[in-house]
Formats: sequence, C-alpha cells, structure tokens
Amino acid sequence: MQAAPTALRLRGQVAPDIAMVAGETSGDLLAGLLLDGLKARWPDLAPRGIGGAHMASRGFQAWWPSDKLAVHGFGLDVLRRYHEILAIRNQLKKRLLNGPGQRPDVFIGVDAPDFNLGLEAALKAEGIKTVQFVCPSIWAWRADRIEKIKHSVDHVLCIFPFEPALLSAHGIAATYVGHPLANVIPLHPDRQAARRVLGLSDEDTVVAILPGSRKSEIRYLAMRFFQAAAIVKREHPAIQFIVPAIPALKSLIERLAEEAGIRSAVQIVAGQSHTVLAACDVTLIASGTATLEAALFKRPMVIAYNMNWPSWQIMRRKQLQPWVGLPNILCQDFVVPELLQEAATPRALAQALLQWIEAKSAAADKIVAVQQRFTQLHEDLQRDTSRLAADAIQKILET
Repeated sequence: MQAAPTALRLRGQVAPDIAMVAGETSGDLLAGLLLDGLKARWPDLAPRGIGGAHMASRGFQAWWPSDKLAVHGFGLDVLRRYHEILAIRNQLKKRLLNGPGQRPDVFIGVDAPDFNLGLEAALKAEGIKTVQFVCPSIWAWRADRIEKIKHSVDHVLCIFPFEPALLSAHGIAATYVGHPLANVIPLHPDRQAARRVLGLSDEDTVVAILPGSRKSEIRYLAMRFFQAAAIVKREHPAIQFIVPAIPALKSLIERLAEEAGIRSAVQIVAGQSHTVLAACDVTLIASGTATLEAALFKRPMVIAYNMNWPSWQIMRRKQLQPWVGLPNILCQDFVVPELLQEAATPRALAQALLQWIEAKSAAADKIVAVQQRFTQLHEDLQRDTSRLAADAIQKILET
C-alpha cells in the first residue's frame, strides 16, 4: 500500500518528504527563500531538521535551532563546540535513518558544509537522495574538498554562475539557480523609505556597522569597529551610525559600544539589516554573506575580518584567491577595500571609511563606479531561484 503514495511523490503530485539543515543566520535566510519555491510547488510540504526563524515562518519544524551550528575559525572556537555539534549530527542521522516515519525522500543541506557533507555522505550511502544548496567555496579556498562533495551529494544547487562548470569537470551534477538574495533585494533600493523607517533624514550621512552574526565574530570585531566609529565621529561630528543586531546579541553589542565610549552616538536596532543597508551611505562590515547583501544594495563598504591567530594561519594557507570579500571575488577585483587580521586596526578602518564618506561630495564618480559594478553583479545573479531549485529537486526525485 506504500508504493502508490511514493510513486505520486516522485511524479510531483504529492509533497515529497524533505529533511533540511541550515547552519547559522545566513543559511537560515537562504533556506527560507528556497522553501518559498518548494512550498509553491508542494503546498502541504512539511520539512524538518535544523533551521532558524526564517525557515520556521515557512512552516519548518526545527528539531534544533540553526545557531547551534555557528562556529568561528578553526582553532579553539571550533574545538570548544566540536563534541556538541558532532553529537547533534549523530542524533539527526539516527533519527532520519531509523526514526519511525522520519526517513526522507531527499535531504537538502543548506550551506554549513563542514556539518552537512558528512551527514549527506551517510544518508547517500543509505539510498537517500542528497542535495547541497550553496556550493562550498572550493574556488576560494579548500580545493581539496571537491572529492568529499563528489562522495556526499547527488546534486549541487549553485548560487554563482561559474560553479556548475567547475563541478562538472569533476563529475558532479549541478544546476545554477541564481542567488536568492538577488530577487529579494530590489535592483534600485529605496533609500528614503528606509531612512523614514529608522528615523533618519535624507540629509544625514549614515554609516552602517555590521560586525557579524556570531558571538565569536562580535568578540573579535565589534570593539575595533566601534573604536573606528569614534575616530570617524571626531572628524565628522554630525555623522549617524547604526547597527542592525541579531536580537540575541543586541545586549552584548550595546555593552561593547558603551565600553568603546560611543554608545550614545550609535543607534542599535534589533534585526532590520536590509533596512539599515538600504538606508546607509557606506558600511563597515564583517566578511561573509552580509558583504554580498551590501553589494546588492549598491553600497560602498569596508570589509574587515579578525580571528584567532591559529585559525588565521590555517585560512591563509588554504586561500586560493587574493580576495576574501564576496563582492571582490565575484568582480575579480578590489572594488572595495579589505582589511584583515592585523591590518584591521581601528585607525585603518576609520581611514578607509573616511575615504568613502569624503568621496560622497568630493569624488562622487568613485561611488557611482562602484554602484555600476554592483548593479551588473546584481543582474548576473538574478534568476527565478525558487522555481529553478524546485525544478531541480523534482528531477532528482524522479531519477
């Protein structure tokens, strides 16, 4: 009696049984957008696994929250969390393979390759279809991961146009689906509307400060970001600073701003990162997915990153390109400055910000050139991602 429902699922007439894992805030956001397409295809879809607030708002059942997988670097930060994360992965694998009625038709890992690839390999070995949404950045660093991808997944959904050919050369099936954020973020953001929401005037010069979405990133970056803001404030007393904080980290960010002596000059809001990026003139931002969001909002930026020394040494040895920021990698150029590790001093960050701030009036063509590059990037990444991803997943189920 089970064969008929299974056949109907494989023909797309009944919702497939889908398990998903999204790691961290950025993965939760991407997975939520993916779920929009899957729910449009299969309205009664009931996915479950590991996810966050964006996924939950689409009806996802989270057995563990996505922030459980958030780690920073390769050294002590990872080691402290290793056993907890490994235990979660083992429990999830056991539940998906042996739990009554829990075996999925397909597993979709959203980003978090260190967690997902190992899980996908185990599920694939048991005959479960596996899909990785977001190709691990083998073109930027850790090229040795390609064999692990080949062993672990049936298909990769790629968010950058050059990735399918790279994967195909190694015998890995892949589909370019565009970047979901390129459809969510408008091609021409409404700065005035965003400023009204945040209580800012059209005449204000606004700097957005985004020190990361993980507690460890905040620990390494927020203080130096605020110290840089204090230097900029002395040069331009009327400038407005605004920080979109993950609610769970808002109190920590407020305390660090207080310790930096700039709390009264910084507006710290819960969430609203897209509104803040739409409203700002320039952003001081931690390297990561948020830099691509800033580029899609056509905002000049200063990209910075700092981590513990052992992690930095490991990352630097594995780095394959001269850039770490996604906008620069995708443009294959230092379109915006990057200040990393010991170079990311408060004084250097402030000077890089001041160059953008002063270009607003003295060298506006510099900003226009950046906006043009980012507009082209936005157009390159725009696809009907939700539909293309759902099409690819349905084809995988039918094979």
